[in-house]
Amino acid sequence: MLMKNKIIPRNYLIKQLPKAIAFVNTRLEVVHASDLWLSIFEFSEDYVFGRTINDLFNNLSAQGKKGIENCLKGISDKPSVDKYTSTTGEKKWFEWISIPWYDENENIIGVIINSEDITQKTLNELRLTKLETLLGEKSEIANIGTWEYDLITDEMKWDDRTKIIHEVQSDYNPTTSEANDFYKNGYSRNTISMTFIKAIKEETPWSEKVQLVTTKGNEIWVINSGKPIYTNGEFTSIIGTIQNINELTLKEIKTKENEYLLRTLIDNLPLNIYIKDLDSKRILVNKAEIQFNGLSNEDELLGKDDYEFYDKETATKLRKEDLIVMQDLKPVIGKENQYTMKDGGATTFLTSKIPLVGSNGRAYGLVGINMDISDLKQKEHELRNLIDVTSLQNEKLINFAHIISHNLRSHSANFSMLIDFLIHEKDKEEKERIIQMLLNSSNNLLDTLENLNEVVDINTNTDLKKKEIFIHTALTKVQQNLSVFLKVNKVNIINNIPLKTKINAVPSYLESILTNFITNSIKYRSENRTPTIELNTHVENKYTVLTVKDNGIGIDIEKYGGKIFGMYKTFHNNKDARGIGLYITKNQIEAMNGKVTVDSEVNKGTTFKVFFNEEN
Repeated sequence: MLMKNKIIPRNYLIKQLPKAIAFVNTRLEVVHASDLWLSIFEFSEDYVFGRTINDLFNNLSAQGKKGIENCLKGISDKPSVDKYTSTTGEKKWFEWISIPWYDENENIIGVIINSEDITQKTLNELRLTKLETLLGEKSEIANIGTWEYDLITDEMKWDDRTKIIHEVQSDYNPTTSEANDFYKNGYSRNTISMTFIKAIKEETPWSEKVQLVTTKGNEIWVINSGKPIYTNGEFTSIIGTIQNINELTLKEIKTKENEYLLRTLIDNLPLNIYIKDLDSKRILVNKAEIQFNGLSNEDELLGKDDYEFYDKETATKLRKEDLIVMQDLKPVIGKENQYTMKDGGATTFLTSKIPLVGSNGRAYGLVGINMDISDLKQKEHELRNLIDVTSLQNEKLINFAHIISHNLRSHSANFSMLIDFLIHEKDKEEKERIIQMLLNSSNNLLDTLENLNEVVDINTNTDLKKKEIFIHTALTKVQQNLSVFLKVNKVNIINNIPLKTKINAVPSYLESILTNFITNSIKYRSENRTPTIELNTHVENKYTVLTVKDNGIGIDIEKYGGKIFGMYKTFHNNKDARGIGLYITKNQIEAMNGKVTVDSEVNKGTTFKVFFNEEN
């Protein structure tokens, strides 16, 4: 073996070869090499000559070693590919072609090794192999086949996946006419035929979703795509793909049908339905919700929150409610809410909110359902009022019946006793006295009947006609009618009612009400002070309120408060008291849809408030 430091003369012809070539002797020692060979393997002249191939390439493949050994036996072997790692760690691939090295006597004196850097080629092949593998897998998964049409030979070629999609034999290759006939007659076949012809004439690509009928008669949805291919600038062929999307399309059709059915359902329900995202912005609304907000289409609602349509207080309340539902994941069912719109209008809803929960267990929005019960609440209110009125009327009727029964029975018993006395009485003077008593009883009965008749008239009169009346003027008229009575009793009336104050009332009822309250105050005046009656008015909601305040003897409200307006109820030993005036006054006020209240303190006076309804 040559020593490492032995100098081997260089063959300058070999040194300048344009290829990476090395010459090794029978001991596999490098004796000659081109500069290119030294360069690609990063060897120096001092290092490489005299060393064996196995020393220089300790990871030489078995095929490479065998090729060199065969060359020493005079046998040329196939090229081998070996991987080499450079001093920088870069991996490279080289193709080794080994041939026997002969002397002038045809004796084998070594091996000539031609090395070619095929790193890029190998990487491209590896990348292509990966791409082909990946494409094959994707084609199988996505059910995509490929085809090619040669314009020059008029030949159509299908790959295996295309044949599987068409359910034909593996050796089948159609003509263009046969390929076109697979598409469903009508729109699909016409579309493919026209796009194929257009592509040939105008060199345009296409992609169409159509139906084809397989050899086995199965109708499937596919996407057929094609693209022109050019060779040396000349349009020579069309390549394309065909993807079986039948399952996906059928699911889409079914989904669209379900969406249409669901949309038809929610749009025709008499409920406001909406879906909100995490920011409480609407992402779906039905027709009822659109119409409720006075809009014409859903685009005016989508992407907007409640602050766009409700006042700030209502919108803030709704937002808090949304957050609680989405955070706690607990639905709210049938909660009664009153919403105030920006224009001031109010609506009462029965609201249900249901969280939309994702696969992660968190809410990504909510479904809201509102039922407008404003009309129902109004009817409920009207019904409640009707029940209250009916209950009140029923109570009045019962009381009235009791009063009639009691009073008429009293008068009847009195008449019966007096007549019995008259029949059995012998004394003429006593008889005359009994007859006078009968006359008095008769007058009392007539008074009772008149009172009862007046009450009946008030409660049965359905043709009450209210008019606008200047209450100051009405009070002045009553004062004139009672002038003597007021003067005799030295009554001081303080009229604080503005001249232009009007009320809606039945004129005769108003005169009777004022007369009753004034005379009532005088009847129950205090002997210790000058009787004073003060009258004022003010507006309270839909009522004009008349206040009549006196400084009389007052009434014990705790004791008699529930009986003040009762029929024939008196609370003082006043000989003029009949207990009918306040009862009639209350009936007159209520007949005009008003109300009356009383506040009193013994020995200080009484205040009555009459509420005149200005709306109805």
